[in-house]
Amino acid sequence: MIDAALLLDKPVGITSNRALQQAKRLCGAKKAGHAGTLDPLASGLLVVLFGEATKFAGPLLEDDKEYLATVKLGERTATGDAEGEVLERRPVTVTAEAVRDVLYRFRGEIDQVPPMYSALKSGGRPLYELARKGETVVRQPRRVRIERLEAPRIALPEIDLDVRCSKGTYVRTLAEDIGAALGTGAHLSALRRTASGAFRIGDACTLEGLERMAPAERLRRLLPLPQLLDSLPRTQLDATEEARFRNGQALPSGAAAGGTVGVFGPGGHVIGLGRVEAGVLRPLRLTATQEAE
Repeated sequence: MIDAALLLDKPVGITSNRALQQAKRLCGAKKAGHAGTLDPLASGLLVVLFGEATKFAGPLLEDDKEYLATVKLGERTATGDAEGEVLERRPVTVTAEAVRDVLYRFRGEIDQVPPMYSALKSGGRPLYELARKGETVVRQPRRVRIERLEAPRIALPEIDLDVRCSKGTYVRTLAEDIGAALGTGAHLSALRRTASGAFRIGDACTLEGLERMAPAERLRRLLPLPQLLDSLPRTQLDATEEARFRNGQALPSGAAAGGTVGVFGPGGHVIGLGRVEAGVLRPLRLTATQEAE
């Protein structure tokens, strides 16, 4: 069994699942998942999880993400990106200064209405299925956080954006909202994820590169389980505590704050995830016993 993660540079034009399945085959893993999907239009960092690492997708999904996005002003599309039919065209007469002024409005915490072309569900059906049939449903705004929003290139009608944002942020919606604020309309014409939490695109490999590697070299590109929990507070258990914890028992915790923690055994192996509340540690997700041996 392979219990590790791989930083993959997903190409444009394929789904995250297809990229995942190719990486799974090349690395010889039996079980795989990922920590945050990318649309076929998007490229960039896909954190692929193998074996027991799939149990840690939750905290990795919570991490901030970073993107380089290209926004085209003057065209509004059905999907909010370059794949959709152009619904409206408007002249682009704004200045670069006006663009920078508008970006200030979208920094910090903002409300976003999720797009119809998304995987969110209504009545058990993905919104994109309804959208393809011409149907629209009311979507409630969601609170997201835009930590960084800069425009390193303004070549109107195109704008390149450097974005750091919280989980659940739709960059397509951000592009459309910026276009609406400028009075020009806009859509997302390109998107590349450059970071997910502490993981960077510069450390990722492509599918083509992975294909060329010898099996031993592929294994050297994998990140071990402990590295996936680096961003979490760490709790160390002895052998007796580990046995109790694996049996579902709560343990007293000396952690100053509550929340999710990485739980480690006496040899430094990963036991799993726990949650601390009111000075008590309870199990959330546990690795298989054989991983800990």
